[in-house]
Amino acid sequence: MKEISAIIDVYNSIDKEKTLAALATVVRVEGSSYRRTGARMLVMDDGFWVGGISGGCLEGDALKRARFAIARSESTLITYDTTEDDEHQIGVGLGCNGIIDVLFTPLDYSDKNNPVEILKSCMESRRKTHVLVTVTGLKNIHFQNLKLGDVIEYDGLESLPIIRDEKLKLNVHQAIEKQINIGKSAPVNLATDQVGKMEIFIEILPPDIHLVLMGNQYDVYPLTRLAKEMGWRVTIVANPLKVNIKISSIADEIVLPENFTDIYFDNHTAIVLMSHDYKTDKYNLPKALKTDSPFIGMLGPKVRSEKIFAELATEGLPISETNFERIHAPVGLDIGAVSPEEIALSLIAEVRASFSNREGNFLRLRKSTIHEREIK
Repeated sequence: MKEISAIIDVYNSIDKEKTLAALATVVRVEGSSYRRTGARMLVMDDGFWVGGISGGCLEGDALKRARFAIARSESTLITYDTTEDDEHQIGVGLGCNGIIDVLFTPLDYSDKNNPVEILKSCMESRRKTHVLVTVTGLKNIHFQNLKLGDVIEYDGLESLPIIRDEKLKLNVHQAIEKQINIGKSAPVNLATDQVGKMEIFIEILPPDIHLVLMGNQYDVYPLTRLAKEMGWRVTIVANPLKVNIKISSIADEIVLPENFTDIYFDNHTAIVLMSHDYKTDKYNLPKALKTDSPFIGMLGPKVRSEKIFAELATEGLPISETNFERIHAPVGLDIGAVSPEEIALSLIAEVRASFSNREGNFLRLRKSTIHEREIK
């Protein structure tokens, strides 16, 4: 989401009377690639760009392709193949061994449904998972109102009126619902005997991770700074008068402890108890467990958290097995962290791993590929 925010910021600052732009989007990946589907790059006709579609190997060619799309006022789909030893192929010799489809879409500033305007709408709305459907291929389909590069924000079958063939519309709807249930973006090919073939990229856009930090000590600062560098949202639960001014300047919100229930919690929220006061953390744990947060971290040694669990049980507040699955105590990955900055890195890494359903182990020990392979 950080990349999308950066693209929107630049898009908003463009002198739209003088500068034209195009959006490059990775819509399909086969095999290995540095970036995955959904990676984006905003390119202006003066050569300035923001975002990225690779590790730097494709961006130079992408500048040319984007300018070409701008000049033609027409979206184009370009395939980069790094699997073959062809000296004329862009990206060969990188060892990625992947095939990447990139869609280049010129932006019509007057069209409130251009891809960046739709992204803006998603970012401005209340925290929710958005589903975008991008048309990446059309064969034997002659809908005057449907073209390559069109983006639809999906919100049920009724949000697909642009697809006029009812059978094709139902196929699209079913494909989207399948990906929503899986929770993953994917390119999909659809076809009907009467209409033809349609290729789409179904993108699941969850909200950014929301980190709620319950504490006001000095180690909140490096943690907040690192989380913001990741593009996450950070809320600090503390008395504002006790929070360092450096932290206040970068956190999204500071909430008084008595207003804790006013915070909007969802399944992309992580709570970390880090007051460094035993009684405070013990008091805050039951409050955290009443939220919808799937991740509740507790700073400090294991014996400390186990003592809190035992005392709460004795006081008639036992923690259920389901809730124990949400609790990460001690919080953080085992990287030998010592300094506040290293501890912040350890904690951020575990939160990311947890929301990605990963173990957080060494990649060299992973039995399968780093990323799940997307099959066309």
